[in-house]
Amino acid sequence: MRDPLFRMALVLGLLSAVGPFAIDMYLPALPQVATDLGTSEAKAAQTLTSYFIAFGIAQMIYGPMADAIGRKKPMVIGVAIFLAATIWASLAPGIGELILARALQGLGAATLMVVPRAVIRDVATGPAGAKMMAAVMIVIAISPMLAPLTGSLVMAWGGWREIFAVLGVAALLSLCLILFVLPETSDPASRRPVRIDQMMAGIRRLVTDRRFMGLTMIGGFGMSSFFVFLSTASFVYKHQYGLSPTGFSIAFAINAIGFFSASQFAGYLAARFGMERVISLAITGFAGAALVLTMLVWSGADALHLVVLGLLLANACLGLVIPTTMVMALDPHPDISGLASSLGGTIQMLTGGAMILITGPLMDNSAAMMVSGIALCAVLAWAAAAASLPRLRFGSAA
Repeated sequence: MRDPLFRMALVLGLLSAVGPFAIDMYLPALPQVATDLGTSEAKAAQTLTSYFIAFGIAQMIYGPMADAIGRKKPMVIGVAIFLAATIWASLAPGIGELILARALQGLGAATLMVVPRAVIRDVATGPAGAKMMAAVMIVIAISPMLAPLTGSLVMAWGGWREIFAVLGVAALLSLCLILFVLPETSDPASRRPVRIDQMMAGIRRLVTDRRFMGLTMIGGFGMSSFFVFLSTASFVYKHQYGLSPTGFSIAFAINAIGFFSASQFAGYLAARFGMERVISLAITGFAGAALVLTMLVWSGADALHLVVLGLLLANACLGLVIPTTMVMALDPHPDISGLASSLGGTIQMLTGGAMILITGPLMDNSAAMMVSGIALCAVLAWAAAAASLPRLRFGSAA
C-alpha cells in the first residue's frame, strides 16, 4: 500500500475507533452503573441497545448526506452531536436519561462508521480497498483491547461518569483530525443532492441486489455475535468467574486479538485466493468454532480459559469476514457508495440490536447462554453466506 493511503487509513481508523471506544470503554462500568443508578442489570444493558439502534438508523442520514455535500461536513456534524451527548451522559441523574444520552451518542457516532467507508471507496477498490479497510481495522481492532482497560483504569480513580469525560476529550481530538488533517475525497462534480425519490430508487436497487443483501447479512449476523457478547460478557465474567473490572478488561482484550490479527491478512488473502473464497472458508470456520465451543461449555467444560480461547478462535475467522464483505458489498455501487454504506450499516446494526433483544431474555449471566447466543448468530451468518455465495453451496468451500 502506498504511504499516502496508509496515512489516510490511519486517520480513518482513529476516527472510526471513537464509536467502538464509546461501547467498549464503558463495558467494565455496566455493573457499577446498575448499582449507582439503582436499576437492574438488564436495564443497564439497555444503554447499549439504545446506542446500537440509534447508531444503525442514523447511518441512513449520513450516507446520503456524504453523497450530497462531501465527506467532511457530515463527520463534523456527527462528532458535534456525539460530544454534546457525551456531556449529557456524564451528568445523567437516572437510567432513563442515560439511555437517551447513549442513543444520542449513537446518533452522532454513526457518521464515523459510514463516511470513512465511503472515503475508502473514493480512493481504493478491490484488493487495494480490502488492504486499506484492513489497515483501518488495525486501529478499530486495537480499541477493544485498549478501551476496556482504559475504562477500568478510569474507574480506579473515578467512576463511570469520568469515562464519559475521557470520551469527550476523544471527540474534541476527532474534530481536530477532521478539520485539519483529513482531506476531502469526494469530487464536487459527482455529488448528488439529497432527493427522496432518488434515495428510494437507490434503496430499491440495493435491497433487490441479492449479492449486496447477502454480503450485508453475512456481516450483520457476524457483528451480531459480537453485540451479544458485549451485552452479556461483563456480567458473565463478574458473576460466573468473579473477575474484577480489570480482569474483565484483560479477558476481553484477549478475545479481540484473534479478530485484530486475522483482519491484517484479509487483503493479502483476498488478492491471493479471491475475496469470495476467503469469506466462504472464514464463515465456515467461524460457525464451526462457535458451535464446538457451545457444545463443550454445555457439556460442563466451561472453564474461563476455554471460553476465552474458543472466542479467540471464532473471532479470528470473523476478522477475515467483516472487512472483506464490506468491500465486496460496496464495489459494484460506486455512484451511490455513501447510500450503500449507510444502508448496509443500518441493516447490520439493526440486526445486532434485534439479536440482543431476542437473546436478552434468555441470558442468565452464564457462559453457556452467552456462547449459545454467539453460536446462533454464527449459524445465521453461515446460512446467509450459503444463500448468496456460490462457492459455499453444497460444501464447495471445503
